[in-house]
Amino acid sequence: QVQLVESGGGSVQAGGSLRLSCVASGYTGSRYCMGWFRQAPGKEREGVACSDSDGGTVYGPSVKGRFTISRDNAKNTAYLQMNSLKPEDTAMYYCAAHWPGSWCVLASGFYNYWGQGTQVTVSS
Repeated sequence: QVQLVESGGGSVQAGGSLRLSCVASGYTGSRYCMGWFRQAPGKEREGVACSDSDGGTVYGPSVKGRFTISRDNAKNTAYLQMNSLKPEDTAMYYCAAHWPGSWCVLASGFYNYWGQGTQVTVSS
């Protein structure tokens, strides 16, 4: 059973930074995609960023240039560095994984494993 556990959420003022982490366990195989999604109250789930096993990345248009996804495959961990945060970045952030796989897309239906989420709140 694959499990994903997020951490690092919290409250920050606009312009600040946060780094989210997602630790994966209970899997087999080395090639997989990891992604970050977010959902604000009353809004649809939005793709934030994803990364494949070779370091290829995809970003959503609203975060491009401000957020960076990275992975430490030895630690089975994905990170989301969020800089220049805005109030509209406020949402529950979810880690997701697609196992097995060599490429990534920012579509929630592509992912077969999800974490429980971590809240990010940005105040103005």
